[in-house]
Amino acid sequence: MNDEANTEETEENEAEQAAEEPVLDLNLDRLGELEKELEEVRQHVLYAQAETQNVRRRLEQEKVNAASYAATAFARDMLSVKDNLERALSAIPADLRDDERMKGLVAGIEATGRELESVFQRHGISRIEAMGAKLDPHFHQAMIEVPSADAEPGTIVQEMQSGYTIKDRLLRPALVGVAKKD
Repeated sequence: MNDEANTEETEENEAEQAAEEPVLDLNLDRLGELEKELEEVRQHVLYAQAETQNVRRRLEQEKVNAASYAATAFARDMLSVKDNLERALSAIPADLRDDERMKGLVAGIEATGRELESVFQRHGISRIEAMGAKLDPHFHQAMIEVPSADAEPGTIVQEMQSGYTIKDRLLRPALVGVAKKD
């Protein structure tokens, strides 16, 4: 009888184990699905954090650029004032410069030009050196070609209008004449 009882008990244990195996398989499958879903959510969170950081960096850069280049339009307008001051000075003949009655006027125009240049320097506006340089389309605009035996082709031999940059950006290209072969 003991053998029969042991056999029955063994059969019952096997039956219980057989019934529990599908439940365990279901739980393991569900656990795998949840882990996969958790990993997907983790990836989405990482992407969202990266995107937020990128947006923050772009906004910071735009803020810096706005502060650095806010005066660009005003500076561009002031270049014509500087050009006119230079034209006024160059239009005064040497004999009038020596005339006592004109010295005050000439000195005033020169002082205004120096002050304007000082303001430009304080705000990162600088003149593009063009004469003798190779033509650079990023900073120079070729207006004419000048036959030249002395200068190498592509070299700037004449400057019609000065060019300027504000910090590292072009404010106005230099209008130049470029050497060409005779």
